[in-house]
Amino acid sequence: MKRKKNPSKLGKSRKPRKSVSLLTGKVQMTRDGFVFVIIDGEDDDVFVKASKTRHALHGDIVKVAVTREKSEQHRREGEIVEIVEHSKIPFVGVLHAAGGQAWVLMQSRTMPYDILLDPYEVEGKGIKSGMKVAAAVDGWDRKATAPRGHIVDVLGKPGDNETEMHAILTEFGLPYRFEPDVVKEAEAIRTEITPDDIKGRRDFRDVFTFTIDPTDAKDYDDALSYKPLDNGLIEVGVHIADVSYYVKPDTLLDKEAQSRGTSVYLVDRTVPMLPEKLSNNLCSLRPGEDKLTFSAVFEMTPKGKVVNRWFGRTMICSDHRLDYDRAQAIIEKAAAPVPEGQEPAEPDMLETAISTLWGIAKLLRERRFKLGAISFERPEMKVEVDANGKPVNVYQKISKEANWLIEEFMLLANRSVAEFVAAKGKTMVYRIHAEPNEMKIKDLKAFAKNFGYKMGDTSNPKAVAGSLNELLDKAKGTPEHDALELMSLRAMSKAIYSTDNIGHYGLAFPCYTHFTSPIRRYPDTMVHRLLSIYLDDGRNQNQEYYEKQCKHASEREALAADAERASIKYKLVEFMMDKIGQEFDGTVSGITEWGMYVEIAPTKIEGMVPLREIRSDFFEFDEKRYRLVGKRTHKVFLLGDPVRIRVKDANLEQKLLDYELVEEI
Repeated sequence: MKRKKNPSKLGKSRKPRKSVSLLTGKVQMTRDGFVFVIIDGEDDDVFVKASKTRHALHGDIVKVAVTREKSEQHRREGEIVEIVEHSKIPFVGVLHAAGGQAWVLMQSRTMPYDILLDPYEVEGKGIKSGMKVAAAVDGWDRKATAPRGHIVDVLGKPGDNETEMHAILTEFGLPYRFEPDVVKEAEAIRTEITPDDIKGRRDFRDVFTFTIDPTDAKDYDDALSYKPLDNGLIEVGVHIADVSYYVKPDTLLDKEAQSRGTSVYLVDRTVPMLPEKLSNNLCSLRPGEDKLTFSAVFEMTPKGKVVNRWFGRTMICSDHRLDYDRAQAIIEKAAAPVPEGQEPAEPDMLETAISTLWGIAKLLRERRFKLGAISFERPEMKVEVDANGKPVNVYQKISKEANWLIEEFMLLANRSVAEFVAAKGKTMVYRIHAEPNEMKIKDLKAFAKNFGYKMGDTSNPKAVAGSLNELLDKAKGTPEHDALELMSLRAMSKAIYSTDNIGHYGLAFPCYTHFTSPIRRYPDTMVHRLLSIYLDDGRNQNQEYYEKQCKHASEREALAADAERASIKYKLVEFMMDKIGQEFDGTVSGITEWGMYVEIAPTKIEGMVPLREIRSDFFEFDEKRYRLVGKRTHKVFLLGDPVRIRVKDANLEQKLLDYELVEEI
């Protein structure tokens, strides 16, 4: 049992002095008991010492009194004066029961205190000591050294893959199974398509249609149709699974999907938003099967100009199911020169459709970047696991033309639906991306200057986008490119859902929404419902209700992304367990006052070199120039610098890798 204390002197209704600023925010806690209160809409958090937390825990909503404002020497500090709402997310740890006592021993980086349990409850449930469990906090007695709580779920034996993946989901308050009544409601939905289902739908079953998805995809929620028209135009259909036709408002299925907000993609599995009957069957656009869809159909010139567009409910039967590799091979074959003296082979319908649509998509993509879209191309690393969940390989996922083909037509559909509803002036769920923070762009300019780059015009948001693209293009292929791209990303706002249409800065679209993935994103289901209402000239929908749903969906999306990163981090640490003592070349990927983060080649697996363990010198963090400087030698470490490291330790429970510099001393 840990004996960490929280000797808060705050009374039940302690009020700050009138001159003290009072803010509301969410607690982010460290393993040492320190708290950072994240204030919604503000870039700077409020630091709270362990003795000033008033027993607040990670995820709690609190009121914090700011006792010291931010300065060049100090960060903003405060003390918690009230817990507004306790977090409902349980904490994960290992059960320890002995001598008439029971505890959940914490292994979390966000929970420094073990949780005291009722030993009779544990004994009555027959839970064995040593099992990994999820526990909720019920309260914290004023003079007690630890909170008390109860077990809400038994996750399994520590170290087992299923246990650890379920533990990650639980840590972020994400479900990993459906309740029986939800599954039962899904199973009761008819599989057969009846004449009533088809009534009022536009029939595309005779139009050439195909899907392109990853090789291991289990659900196919979007398809493209291709039809050359007699007038020289090309009809392109973007067909999306008609989830909202099957999932009706206020049903158990709808409430569950709304609560989840999104599917979750862990390193070795997908945790779907909807039960399998829907996600992998009814709403999966499998080849050779009639499917109900909601579509955006465009009549376009070969140069990508939209002449006409139509939205509505449809029916399709996909002709082909392609993966990205096969689609890419078709694109490359069409672009390859014909050997001298050889007659070009006549392309079949699939080859014609893919190569023609790629030609249009390429023009759409070029146009988008000319209008100010930002091109971030950070490499995405994938972890390959075996049947038991053990990581066996780490490799870079590369996006090529086939990926861009699908992306551009999905963007076109999303943008067009948003424009259609925005023109009506009615309530809509938009995907918005605010303009970058001026101070962060200023910091980026200073950071780029360290590497000899002078950013162009940043006097207005549109100019910033062009300057960013120019900067990243100039740095391409250099050691500092990744660092500059990372800092550029940090200067960007986060994309969220909202009924307030401020546009999407990163895509350079004045109107944008998510229409194309209702199987895995609840906002898309809301968009389908709203579009259906407005196509029938229905009344304007309640903005306040949809804004509340947008906020919830944005929060769930962020949690899902955090869980995905945690699962990848866990598997990366597991992958490195047998590499302790080995040396690797790497680059500096992050710098803080306590350590230097290094990504090793070629896997880009990140670990930390603690500053206190660098033997050659005492290094200090220069926050203004974002670098480390040796006090004696004046040696400087910058982001992107090449270094040689040795793997020192791999901590699976904390998902941490410790590296040490290989130095010449």
